[in-house]
Amino acid sequence: MSAPAPSPLAIVDAEPLPRQEEVLTGAALAFVAELHRRFTPRRDELLARRAERRAEIARTSTLDFLPETAAIRADDSWRVAPCPPALEDRRVEITGPTDRKMTINALNSGARIWLADFEDASAPTWENVILGQVNMADAYTRNIDFTDPASGKSYALRPDEELATVVMRPRGWHLDERHLADGDGTPVPGALVDFGLYFFHNAQRLLDLGKGPYFYLPKTESHLEARLWNEVFVFAQEYVGIPQGTIRATVLIETITAAYEMEEILYELRDHASGLNAGRWDYLFSIVKNFRDGGPKFVLPDRNLVTMTAPFMRAYTELLVRTCHKRGAHAIGGMAAFIPSRRDPEVNKVAFEKVRADKDREAGDGFDGSWVAHPDLVPIALESFDKVLGDRPNQKDRLREDVRVEAAELIAVDSLDARPSYPGLVNAVQVGIRYIEAWLRGLGAVAIFHLMEDAATAEISRSQVWQWINAGVGFENGEKATPELARKVAAEDLAALRAELGEEAFAAGHWQQAHDLFLEVALDQDYVDFLTLPAYRQLRG
Repeated sequence: MSAPAPSPLAIVDAEPLPRQEEVLTGAALAFVAELHRRFTPRRDELLARRAERRAEIARTSTLDFLPETAAIRADDSWRVAPCPPALEDRRVEITGPTDRKMTINALNSGARIWLADFEDASAPTWENVILGQVNMADAYTRNIDFTDPASGKSYALRPDEELATVVMRPRGWHLDERHLADGDGTPVPGALVDFGLYFFHNAQRLLDLGKGPYFYLPKTESHLEARLWNEVFVFAQEYVGIPQGTIRATVLIETITAAYEMEEILYELRDHASGLNAGRWDYLFSIVKNFRDGGPKFVLPDRNLVTMTAPFMRAYTELLVRTCHKRGAHAIGGMAAFIPSRRDPEVNKVAFEKVRADKDREAGDGFDGSWVAHPDLVPIALESFDKVLGDRPNQKDRLREDVRVEAAELIAVDSLDARPSYPGLVNAVQVGIRYIEAWLRGLGAVAIFHLMEDAATAEISRSQVWQWINAGVGFENGEKATPELARKVAAEDLAALRAELGEEAFAAGHWQQAHDLFLEVALDQDYVDFLTLPAYRQLRG
């Protein structure tokens, strides 16, 4: 008998996990290896193109709709593929990581969709990457009952017809999976690991359940990156033998460059596209990153002052709704990140009213659905969309032909009448340190100051500190944004955390490490594209 063929990919520097053999089968690894062989070279080219485009923005301090794709935008005849029944009604979507308890709670939440997040709400430890895949398979086979060892509380799925439809979010193109490498020692892109393992194990299973393999695509910066995803989808469906067009993808328009290519992104994915999503923190992070040397007119105020009603944000969201509905796609709104307090009903009352106003605005503007971070917010968002939609699954027939957005409006940051403040600096430092500390412990979704924060929060926090210092911003208290001031604020916060937690708990965490890493990515003159790149090198597990 001949020896079995060696695995095409090697597991590198990772402790064995319970049940990993169910995920890392020879057949699944062969599929991921083929994705890697075919598509990683093009991924690498597109990452290099990002750097070239950033350099062009640094030179010109402007962006415009692409002249070379004008014909696609002008052609009114094309539409994305008809929506599968499971994705017709997306009026409320809940987001969260794929740990066992969250998987059950999200599926049971009453939301129509669960964004099962392997990206910004998940720190990519090997355990999170692999056991997240285990949990998804267990959910689809209804083998996911769970008892919390700390509280003794039991969790179980409701009947199938009451469960949310899953839309899975893999990692962005820029992140590698260091624990899975080819024969040359080259790591596989995290996006292909997450997509590949999930698709290989669950595509047919989901079809048997009357649904399908549905995805959210993060951090997309151009229609060429969307084209690469489309090529991945075409190959993957052929490889496992399911019909072309079975996969459906919703693209997050969370980079400023993608905002100028929304129609082209839908066009590239048109056989697989189901919609676009309008986010906030990553979008603002992208504006800072791309226009960081554009002078005072691109300096953002405190992040919490940049709401979706800011003129340049409103231009972006209204253009997104018009674009989606013109092409037959869903337009999905932004996140309500508030985490209800069990002890302070007054805090909840004020926050719930803000959430309601935000969701009323989105539904009134023509969005077909929106995101929430906590099950308690599902009824509030549902009420807002129910008032507008009634029994209709969406409002894609509302074409918003009244919307006219010029290229300059999308980057008119100075149209917002607000300024950076010293409390805003303090908040950015505090949130950044707290989030990074949790991330280094393997937690990607973290409640901080009554808000559910993920990696996008830390990105905008450190980016704003970087921008304010490099722009020489003066605050209302007479102080000026400098590296010394940021270090002083960070040191004071670290001392306060030590006093609050006590020496033992403080030492058990990663507080000094998080403090140092935050200052590194906020103060280094050589601005790093994503803080998760240096953070991943420090992430254990």
